[in-house]
Amino acid sequence: MLSPFKRALRRVPGLTPGTRSLHRHLLLWLLLPQLVLWLAAAFVTYNVAERYANKAIDASLTTATRALARQVKPIGNGLFIDFPRAAQDIIEADPDDRVYYMVSTPPGQFILGNKQLPAPPPIANPKLGEPYFYDGTMGERAKPISVRVAALYLSYGEEGRPQRMLVQIARSRASREQLAGQILIDTALPLSALMVLMSMIVWAGIRAGLAPLSRMRALVEDRAPNDLAPIELEAAPQEVRALAKAINSLLAEVQESVSSQKRFISDAAHQLRTPLAGLKSQTELALNETSDPALKARLQRVNESATRSAHLVNQLLTLARAEPESATEQGRARFDLRKLAAEVSAEMVPRARSAGVDLGFDGDDDASAVTVLGHAFLLREALINLIDNALRYAGRGSVVTVRVAPKDAQAIVEVEDNGPGLAEADRERVFQRFVRATHEGNGCGLGLAIVKEIVGRHAGAVMLEATQPRGLRAVIRLPRAA
Repeated sequence: MLSPFKRALRRVPGLTPGTRSLHRHLLLWLLLPQLVLWLAAAFVTYNVAERYANKAIDASLTTATRALARQVKPIGNGLFIDFPRAAQDIIEADPDDRVYYMVSTPPGQFILGNKQLPAPPPIANPKLGEPYFYDGTMGERAKPISVRVAALYLSYGEEGRPQRMLVQIARSRASREQLAGQILIDTALPLSALMVLMSMIVWAGIRAGLAPLSRMRALVEDRAPNDLAPIELEAAPQEVRALAKAINSLLAEVQESVSSQKRFISDAAHQLRTPLAGLKSQTELALNETSDPALKARLQRVNESATRSAHLVNQLLTLARAEPESATEQGRARFDLRKLAAEVSAEMVPRARSAGVDLGFDGDDDASAVTVLGHAFLLREALINLIDNALRYAGRGSVVTVRVAPKDAQAIVEVEDNGPGLAEADRERVFQRFVRATHEGNGCGLGLAIVKEIVGRHAGAVMLEATQPRGLRAVIRLPRAA
């Protein structure tokens, strides 16, 4: 069970790390004790100053009391009071501080001075000639005056008939409080300045101490999602280095897991290409040699399945090449995106003719180059996938147009068709892997996912737009090379 103090601290914002700033958490835990110590030091300083102020006032009261006592002289059984101006000057030495006095004998029976002086606390056998000091109030109840009083008991009278006399001198406590406050101010101001300086040093020290964490955060934030290289923080403190080592170990395990998965996909795809190609060839030969309609229909289905499987394998290999590690290994270069799109469009013309689609490239041979920096092979694959998608789903008799144009600092590639188009709800979903918006054709749901992967690796964006009166436009935006 937590103590009340700890429960109170937990309720103070910033004292529990949680989701709050570690910098603020450390700063509060270091500055709060300083504040508590400063308050304690101020309290102790005020008490010490008050004690020493009391000593100074008590010393002056003692002098004044003895001076007043010397002016009251016993004569036989009576008293002779000689209170000249000089004695009053000694008693009222401080013109800014009010002084009250009273002489009584026996103690309590007024003889001289101010009757309102508070009586001393009861003492059974007071020591004669030794002053006693106490605090009290005098004056009206509405406006009482706090005073510091010195009481001096004296003996007089004939032998055998001793009597006691009480001499009291009181001074307002305002001077004592003023002196204590002045001492407190003179002490607290340097302490406050030191505390502010220490707070600045603590703040700078925390920033310097947490700087390796900030550098680590910057290293992680500035990384590409595919960058799994170890974090380098050799100059960091031991605790941060331990955290970096733990993260590096995790990154290494993730790297190994991703690499093994991709190796498996790539190896499996490579291994499947040869038997699928053989299966496709054998079914095509069998289709040409048989005349049985039922058998021919079955062989046609086997051929379509083999074709679709081969296409899926090729797409998986393309996707593996588009993955971060493979893209990094291939290296980037400057090339003309307009020229690349024209070449890909020309290569896809036979495929378009067999599908009954009019494929064309909208561009001028004399137009200026649209230069980009990236992997020409991967962007070629992206364009092939977009054009292939348009040829597959636009339908026979449709028109597919490829365009490349510069716009500000971007290179815009468009593949537009006048086919049936795509529902708005499916235009984002089809970029996910193995997602198809229609069951027509023999696609595998990887074409647009590959396009999005490749374009993303080139710091670009791809989107699908509806055209009027019907159709679909795929738009790729890439940053132009400087």
